[in-house]
Amino acid sequence: MQRLCQVFGVHRSSYRAWRDRDRTPCKAEQKLQEQVVEAHEASNGSAGARTIASMVTQAGIPLSRYRASRRMKQLGLVSTQPPSHAYKKADQPHLDIPNLLDREFDVEKPNQVWTGDISYLWTGSRWAYLAVVIDLFSRKPVGWAMSLSPNTDLVKKALTIAYESRGKPSGVMFHSDQGCQYTSLNFRQLLWSYQMKQSLSRRGNCWDNAPTERFFRSLKTEWVPEIGYPCFASAKQSVTDYMIGYYSVLRPHKHNGGLPPNAAEQAYWEAQKTVA
Repeated sequence: MQRLCQVFGVHRSSYRAWRDRDRTPCKAEQKLQEQVVEAHEASNGSAGARTIASMVTQAGIPLSRYRASRRMKQLGLVSTQPPSHAYKKADQPHLDIPNLLDREFDVEKPNQVWTGDISYLWTGSRWAYLAVVIDLFSRKPVGWAMSLSPNTDLVKKALTIAYESRGKPSGVMFHSDQGCQYTSLNFRQLLWSYQMKQSLSRRGNCWDNAPTERFFRSLKTEWVPEIGYPCFASAKQSVTDYMIGYYSVLRPHKHNGGLPPNAAEQAYWEAQKTVA
C-alpha cells in the first residue's frame, strides 16, 4: 500500500483517514433508504427506479429517479420488469358493432369510457380466468371477477360489479375486443339495460384495447408469481389486494402524471367542487 500511495501521490495519512472513516449513513439517508425498501416491497419487487422515485416523493421525501437508482444499487434491489412485447396488428373491422373508441384513450372524466378484457392465471392444477373493467380516465380497475370458465357470466359479473360500485352511471361507453363473451346476446342485453354504448376493437388488434392489455401485463409482471398460485382462493385474494391496494392506492401511473388512480380521481372531483 505504501508503494501505491507513492505512485499516485497520496499521503499515507490521507489514505488511512479515508480507510478508517465512518461509513454509517446519516439519519436522513437511513430514512430515505428505508422508504426505498418499503416502496420496493410494496410493489412485490417489481418497481424500478422511476416508480420508486415517484412513490417516495408522494410519501413526502423528494427523490429523483437517478438518486433512486443509486439507492437501489446500494441496497441490492432489482426490478423484475421484462422487455417490451411486439404485438400483431390486424385491419378487419367488426361488421355489426363499430370501433367507437378508435384508440381515443384520453378521456375527460370518470365513468365516460370503460374497457374490458379477460386473461388467465395458473391456480395449482388448472387455469383460472380474470375479467376486468378499467375506467380509462384514471386507468382504475372498477370491476373484476374470477372464474374457472371464461364464459359470458364471467364478463357480466365484472361489468355488474363495476356498474354498482360506481353508482350506476348512464351513458358509459364500454369497449372490448371481439371475444365471444362480449359479442354474445346476453352481454349485449346487459349493456342495453345499463344504458351503455358498446364499442369493439378490430379483429385481432390488441392495440385497440391497449390500456387493458397493459394492465394485465402490469399485474402479471409486478404481482403474479412466476409459477402461479397454489389454489384459486389464493389467486383471487392476491389479485384483489393488487387492484384495491397496490395498483389503485400506491402505484404511480404515467397516464395520471405520476399519481395512483385513486389520487387522480380524487384530484378531479376536488377540482369539480372548486369550479362549482
